[in-house]
Amino acid sequence: MKSILFSEMRPDPSWEKEFNDWYHDDHIPVRMCLPGFEGVQRYRASEDANYLVIYDMTSMAALTTPGYEKVKTQPSEQTRWMLANVSGFTRYLGNEISRHGDIASAIELPVIFTAMFNVPQDELDDFDGWMEEDHIPILLGCKDWKAVRRFDLTVSEPVPFNRLAVHYLSSATALNSPEREKARGTEWRNRLAQRAWFSKAQYKAFDKYGARYLSTAPEPAEA
Repeated sequence: MKSILFSEMRPDPSWEKEFNDWYHDDHIPVRMCLPGFEGVQRYRASEDANYLVIYDMTSMAALTTPGYEKVKTQPSEQTRWMLANVSGFTRYLGNEISRHGDIASAIELPVIFTAMFNVPQDELDDFDGWMEEDHIPILLGCKDWKAVRRFDLTVSEPVPFNRLAVHYLSSATALNSPEREKARGTEWRNRLAQRAWFSKAQYKAFDKYGARYLSTAPEPAEA
């Protein structure tokens, strides 16, 4: 089961360059050489200048290896300082529950749109059905709405959410498309929108920042 680590943080503008240098020269490389880490992409939100990173993993087991434990418990002094001084920090871990579209191509597109919900357990089937059967198929009718990945969140800090959708767009104009307007006006969506939890969803758009990194871990030895 594919998994992700999804985390936002914001540096102070006075040391933003140092933050980005550290991220690309330290934070990413020490993880991408570990087993289970497949790829990583960074993004930046225009609305609040937060940076987002999405690490793609083969499974959550990538976070339980001795190598990752060392990275987490023995950070460099620079890493310790950066993580202590950023603001807007979030950390979400999720297992992929569905994918739509050509993810292999879409994963490097310039814009993503994220949607997070905290759905009551007894309404998850209805919510998931709406996303899979009603909402996503309409969105993908837009030529710039290329793909969607959905995740069951198992760790959610600081806001409790249990569903995450990552939408891959070739242009931010997709967010104002007729298809999105249609998807937001269906009978199924309007029924769910009457629930109190639905109005507490969190939506955010991000622009791709920097190149995508792939795993540098050695291939497992054959038995």
